[in-house]
Amino acid sequence: MNTNTTATLEHFNQLKLHGMAARYEAVTQLHSHEQPDAHLLTAQLAEAELSYRAHRRTELCLRLSKLRYNAVPEQINCSAQRGITKEQLAGFCDGSFIDRAENILITGATGCGKSYLACAIGRQACMLGYRTIYFSMNRFIEALAAARLDGTYIKLLNLISKTPLLIFDDFGLQPLTHDMRITLLQILEDRYAAGATIITSQLPADKWYDYINDPTHADAICDRLTANAHRISLKGESMRMVAPLYEGIRFFFCLS
Repeated sequence: MNTNTTATLEHFNQLKLHGMAARYEAVTQLHSHEQPDAHLLTAQLAEAELSYRAHRRTELCLRLSKLRYNAVPEQINCSAQRGITKEQLAGFCDGSFIDRAENILITGATGCGKSYLACAIGRQACMLGYRTIYFSMNRFIEALAAARLDGTYIKLLNLISKTPLLIFDDFGLQPLTHDMRITLLQILEDRYAAGATIITSQLPADKWYDYINDPTHADAICDRLTANAHRISLKGESMRMVAPLYEGIRFFFCLS
């Protein structure tokens, strides 16, 4: 590698054009007759930088989302009997529901795959470049309590309001306090027609009003959640029971 090439690589890295630097260095390893002309090289460098930045953006979205499962849509068991079809899932995975600020309400018995489905959709959103944030409701309550203590409560609410996709997992597992009702309403109000929200719950959506247990807040919260929402009611036996059984069968045949 000659002096000019080394200097060019240093300039790329100083400018934080790391994708270009990697492609340029790879090109310099080729024989002179294999190297592209100036116009083609320029196009390749630009493409390499775009790909690099898209990859970094995806990595950042995934890291900040804190998704519970590293789930992918291809692993979702889709059927009419299960409560979600391949066509429905494909419609969620193109990110258009986020652009339209539509919610997805996923209900079903414990262990049926609600959280996994929500995380698969969330991961796909990250792959498309949509910032996503995941909370189990227990962790969300803890995060709010900590934010109130350290003075970052407003900052947390602003972060949530500006995030294109919000996932609340296990909604309905524990009673809501008065403060939590107010906070939840504020979040949904900020996000109404501006962001998409995925809710998973063991409770059917028609039971949420009673769960919130306050007529005024229940009306407002349920209206904002359900007004522009896709409803998925997952069915089938617990996936937590099926997975160990499958692993046991596979282990048995491996020994046979």
